Amino acid sequence: MDKSTIKGMAIGAVAMVTISASGVTGYRMLTQPKSAEVLAVAEIKEKVRIPHQDCREVPVQRRAPVQDEHRIAGTVIGGVLGGVVGNQIGRGTGNTLATVAGAAAGGYAGNTVQKGMQERDTVATVEQRCRTVYETTEKVAAYDVTYRLDGKEGRVRLEHDPG
Repeated sequence: MDKSTIKGMAIGAVAMVTISASGVTGYRMLTQPKSAEVLAVAEIKEKVRIPHQDCREVPVQRRAPVQDEHRIAGTVIGGVLGGVVGNQIGRGTGNTLATVAGAAAGGYAGNTVQKGMQERDTVATVEQRCRTVYETTEKVAAYDVTYRLDGKEGRVRLEHDPG
């Protein structure tokens, strides 16, 4: 036998083995079932927290802006009134002393009265106040599927509904 005959026989043998193997594989594929029988499907759920804003309009009281921060008007008006009242009391040098004392006391009283008025002077406004609220819901995360294939039962977890 020459070399070309041996090569031809080897190539033929390889071809026969390949064709036989593909035939067996094809036969197995044809005889296998195309689908499994689904026996049960159980949803696997997970809890999901979804944040959202809950906003409300809230009435708010604030101190009004102060025009006379050092309370000069109250001090001056109180001093003048106190001096007038002090001038009505006493005679001579006592009159001067009473006028000065009345002006000082009136100035202090006027300052204190204006301070109280400024602290009670408020302005009403409406503000929006928001807070984050979480809503809990359930969503299907997966499906546990029980099936029968070739007379054998099995279980598998799928991400989609098997239908």
